[in-house]
Amino acid sequence: MKKYCFGVDVGGTTVKIGLLTTSGELLDKWEIPTDKREDGGHILTDIADAIEKKLAEKNIPKDDVEGVGIGVPGAVLPDGTVNRCVNLGWGVKKVGEELNSILSLPVRVGNDANVAALGEMWQGGAKGHKDVLMVTLGTGVGGGLIIGGKIITGFHGAGAEIGHIVVNKDETESCNCGNRGCLEQYASATGIVRMTKKLLEKETADSVLRKEEITAKAIFDAAKQGDALAKKAVEDYCETLGFGLAAACNTANPEIVVIGGGVSNAGQTLVDAAHAAFLKYAFHALRETVFTLATLGNDAGMYGSARLILDE
Repeated sequence: MKKYCFGVDVGGTTVKIGLLTTSGELLDKWEIPTDKREDGGHILTDIADAIEKKLAEKNIPKDDVEGVGIGVPGAVLPDGTVNRCVNLGWGVKKVGEELNSILSLPVRVGNDANVAALGEMWQGGAKGHKDVLMVTLGTGVGGGLIIGGKIITGFHGAGAEIGHIVVNKDETESCNCGNRGCLEQYASATGIVRMTKKLLEKETADSVLRKEEITAKAIFDAAKQGDALAKKAVEDYCETLGFGLAAACNTANPEIVVIGGGVSNAGQTLVDAAHAAFLKYAFHALRETVFTLATLGNDAGMYGSARLILDE
């Protein structure tokens, strides 16, 4: 195996790029803007330019580079074809083939949530484990599934879409996916805000949340300070999250569940409450499943993308 590799995490605002050793040491990281003009037609050339400049800066010949892994916010087929990334302006795009032709380096492509899970397995909260379910609690709810050390993408490249497990068949509001009652509508940062506002309308009890902007952080902070209504909102949140994770684990049977994303900043309190709810709904053989926090933060995608190329 060669000495270096690159991990690229493509987001809607910025592209995070990491230069790593093939043993997993992050040597350098930087960001470039995500140029979505002309249906995202500049994104891959910008990435290639950034990598070429870094190679020149570090005086690294391409013969010493194993390749480039890239994580994108969309479904990815095994041949590196991306099946629509709406927030990048991409339709069906042969990302792996195109970047390879520009850079003349091997390229592997994965879904951003999947590669984040791979990163946590390799150098993060799930290090030492090979069967990992990661859930990312942010604006939405993302998922990544690793079994036997390998990403499970599924036939359509949409494996581990945890956020779109239906947890409430009676929901009347639509999820962003077009369905109703998805876990994402309750367990995301926007989801807990939505449900807390409903609770505030329903309940008459006084709450600090009636006097300030309602955000996921504000809700968890108020709950920690003993605000009864906020505590109820957090309890409902964790109950639904645990229910959804039980459904996912009953299918996948991971050894460990890693919780990341902005909402995970609530810390061990969130992990413990979600795990307690999970135990109520999980199949009895899965009750030893470990719950833990992600540790790589925003770097998980870079690590996981780099690992993709090492698993070629």
